[in-house]
Amino acid sequence: MLFARVVGVGALAALILVSGAWGSWRNAQYVVVGKGHEHGTVRLVACGDTDCTGPFSPKGSARPRAKVTVSLPVRHHVGDSVSVVLKPGGDTGVRDGLGGLLFAFVPFGGALLLAAAVVALGLRVPRTAWSLAVAGAALLGGAFLTL
Repeated sequence: MLFARVVGVGALAALILVSGAWGSWRNAQYVVVGKGHEHGTVRLVACGDTDCTGPFSPKGSARPRAKVTVSLPVRHHVGDSVSVVLKPGGDTGVRDGLGGLLFAFVPFGGALLLAAAVVALGLRVPRTAWSLAVAGAALLGGAFLTL
């Protein structure tokens, strides 16, 4: 019975971590593997609740665009310029740099916190649970500080 609990709870914790990493990778891949993607800046002209739009000024061989949409936290305001990487085949950008990387990995930080609770309650391995929790809190805290 102990073996089944360890395997079951371990598989659940692993599933939570893989899901968080998978969810984060959808946006993080453009920041991590920036080679071959269009880089530039977006001057924000309109901001809604979850995203901002503006003209795209390219760096290098990218082409300028009249309107690019970027998901940004609340700290950014109309008139700001934000460094972005464009997703292929569209006019959607992902924030570039350390702040963009940490913001893209927010789902993984949440998964680390959730997996810490599962490990603490299901496996009763406090050091591993605390390690997961501290890593998740550090990732979320870093993302908050670089908004």
